[in-house]
Amino acid sequence: GEPVALTCEEPIKIGLITDLSGALALYGMMTSRSFQLGMEYASGAPGTAVDATTTAYTFGDCEVQVLVRDDKGSAEQTATLARELVEKDAVDLLVGTVSSGSTASLQEIAKESQVPLIVAPAAANDITGVNFNEYTFRVSRTNYQDYINLCEYLTTQYDTFIQIAPDYSFGYGGAASARDACTHFGGAFVADDIFAPLDTADFTPYMEQIADSGAEAWIVTWAGGGFIPMFQSAKEFGVLDDMGMGAAFVDNRTMAAIFGPVADKMEGKTSGIFYQFKAPDNPINAWLVEQIQSRYGEPPDLFDADGMNAALLAAKALEKSGGDTSGAAMIAAMEGMEFNGPKGVIFIRPEDHVAVQDMYIMKLVDLAAPGFDMFEYVTTTRPEPPCLLPETLQDRCGDLPIGTLSEQ
Repeated sequence: GEPVALTCEEPIKIGLITDLSGALALYGMMTSRSFQLGMEYASGAPGTAVDATTTAYTFGDCEVQVLVRDDKGSAEQTATLARELVEKDAVDLLVGTVSSGSTASLQEIAKESQVPLIVAPAAANDITGVNFNEYTFRVSRTNYQDYINLCEYLTTQYDTFIQIAPDYSFGYGGAASARDACTHFGGAFVADDIFAPLDTADFTPYMEQIADSGAEAWIVTWAGGGFIPMFQSAKEFGVLDDMGMGAAFVDNRTMAAIFGPVADKMEGKTSGIFYQFKAPDNPINAWLVEQIQSRYGEPPDLFDADGMNAALLAAKALEKSGGDTSGAAMIAAMEGMEFNGPKGVIFIRPEDHVAVQDMYIMKLVDLAAPGFDMFEYVTTTRPEPPCLLPETLQDRCGDLPIGTLSEQ
């Protein structure tokens, strides 16, 4: 691609808030490194360090500075850092963060201060649903896109389902999306959804319910460490002997730890993933793979595409606005924007700022393969989720299906 050239009187500042030392630091690290690489790709040259946490990139006649902050996975810290970036550092744009809960407080601050926010990599539907405001944009996918991708495939293999999810907002959003999407594609749920506390260590009672349900497959929405005791318990109850499983594949680095207890049952199985470096075939992805591999000694992982896409959206929006960083100009630039990234074309829906993007179905071949080479590519999908805006904003939804797909 041609480097983006901008003109500006003062340096343009982007505040990137992510988790670099908390529970999800692995994801924050991916987002942060690939955001910087995205800036490098868009400007055509590596950045130069201004200080320990700031890097400057040259876009023609304009300097764009990226100020990186670590929220340590704490929503309180996210809010404090965002206010400092806006009030003290006078950033023109915010990018972040890993936790969907922390992202909600970022959205409020973006709205109050009229500084646009690009969300990466948080996935909760609510970000562009009940918590939507016109200053919030996303490059990350939603839970809904995950489940449209997964259910379109699962329903070709299985007819009846039961599901388990964690007992908080991410889990409810995931479960509602899965139920709607799998129903939309012709599946049926044979029991109520099971919600278990996120810190569950003993999944015995839940696995008994799943095993006794008579469903052909069980669907999992989960995050964090609970996967490991869950799969150990699934193995004890033979749940994977008789049932299929619908759980999206996770980041490459923890795949072996998470699916290890059930490796014999999972290898050869096919599921959904929203980015795996082997899936997209385009020059930007090839560049990202080459850069991450040469600098970090591994291929890009799950959230590297989101980080790069956030930088590319920021650069394209600044180019389109002629370097005008006012909230109004940036909103006008980003709504309806299409740009190329490592996952191909990303389309920012003007109605609700959802990022419509390619998703992938992959077959798990070998959990122990070196170099994250554990998958075979199966196919690409491009899910269109319903508009989830709250009732007061539903006029914005236009011709999009509202609320659900299965009831349209």
